[in-house]
Amino acid sequence: MDSAKIINIILSLFLPPVAVFLARGWGTDCIVDIILTILAWFPGMLYALYIVLQD
Repeated sequence: MDSAKIINIILSLFLPPVAVFLARGWGTDCIVDIILTILAWFPGMLYALYIVLQD
């Protein structure tokens, strides 16, 4: 596991939309994560971890 992935995992815990943006760019995944994070932080964090670990 490289350092960029570790930083992305840490970001997904504290700033989920930023982690998704860095992993996938601005698109559907980022918009979904922003909405999930606004509604409740925990689902946004889980979704961000899913996206980051999927790559």
